[in-house]
Amino acid sequence: MSTERKRLILALAILFALNIFIIAMAQSASADLYKRGSNGNVVTEIQTRLKNWGYYNGAVDGVYGSRTEQAVRWFQQKNGLSADGQVGDQTLAALGIQPSGSSGSSGSGERGSQSGDLYLLARLISAEARGEPYVGQVAVGAVVLNRVGHPSFPNSVSGVIYQPGAFSCLDDGQFDQPISESAYRAAQEALNGYDPSYGAIYYFNPATATSKWIWSRPLIVQIGSHRFCS
Repeated sequence: MSTERKRLILALAILFALNIFIIAMAQSASADLYKRGSNGNVVTEIQTRLKNWGYYNGAVDGVYGSRTEQAVRWFQQKNGLSADGQVGDQTLAALGIQPSGSSGSSGSGERGSQSGDLYLLARLISAEARGEPYVGQVAVGAVVLNRVGHPSFPNSVSGVIYQPGAFSCLDDGQFDQPISESAYRAAQEALNGYDPSYGAIYYFNPATATSKWIWSRPLIVQIGSHRFCS
């Protein structure tokens, strides 16, 4: 075998080994994973959110034990996630917690690795406004964000969305359905500050609303089948 051929084979072997190493490193760093035995501030945040939303009744101690695992599994089942009792990037996003390895940008990675707020807002918009005009989808997202800034509501996107009784889609299964692409775009526009609801903190469909109270709310604008109110 010639010296030149030996060098070529050696170079290819080194390149192959380097590629394997890079892939392995990327896979190990691609996702946070919290499971039984984990501990720390993120576990505390997971426990806090699950406790606030009624999934967890144990101590908020930052230790991922069996009760935390059981609560995570219940949350995952309720929200259409793989119910393995472990918190990876998708479950973090559903909880509204930013994965530590994510920049939060809207680049070309998997949707589940993007900002938790974007993921949750898009899921809600898709569930609540599927079939509505695009501007109406943005308006639904804007209502959520308007509530975040309002003293009568929780001060986070996840808190507003998971507030008991706030959105019927969390109870009727619509929240678990696949997210439409338009909902992602609408969520991003709402997060960027576009508010076609003009500051509304409520909306409802007059064709299906049964609450007399919601009809008492002052109308701001109607978009599609939704009335947006103050």
